[in-house]
Amino acid sequence: MSKVLQLVGFRNGDEFFGVPISKVREIVRVPEITPVPDMPEFLKGVINLRGRIVAVVDMSRRLGTAGPGAKKANRVLILELGGSLTGLIVDSVSEIVKIDEESIEPPPEMISSIGAEYVTGVGKLKDRLFILLEIDKLMKPEEMLRVRAADRTDGAEDAVSAAG
Repeated sequence: MSKVLQLVGFRNGDEFFGVPISKVREIVRVPEITPVPDMPEFLKGVINLRGRIVAVVDMSRRLGTAGPGAKKANRVLILELGGSLTGLIVDSVSEIVKIDEESIEPPPEMISSIGAEYVTGVGKLKDRLFILLEIDKLMKPEEMLRVRAADRTDGAEDAVSAAG
């Protein structure tokens, strides 16, 4: 008998994604976000969630799936990762999805070169495909720092190019 995975399904741009329900603590409307200086573009800032300061990541920017921008359907998934809370702004939360392990295929080879460490598979559910994310790897601090360093390098190269 195959195992059934429970995921929180969310949409960013035209894509459906899924993260394990065990990682999601709650889903909230997008509150006021306080920007933090000198952070990567995808880190929107921090929020006060009932007295706890929570960093908030814009998943459209983090995954490169830019949606239509801020809208009423946007939500923040509050995740517990490594003992701390992190918020993910998503275009919308679709549903709690139950997918048989048998309905999950490994990511296509093309994905393996781009985001293999984040994408664990593609789940088929009726007429939709869900990209399954390894959210711990996508949000781990050393990865966030690596992306931040890359953002700074790109900016420095742009400045040098403009000056030259």
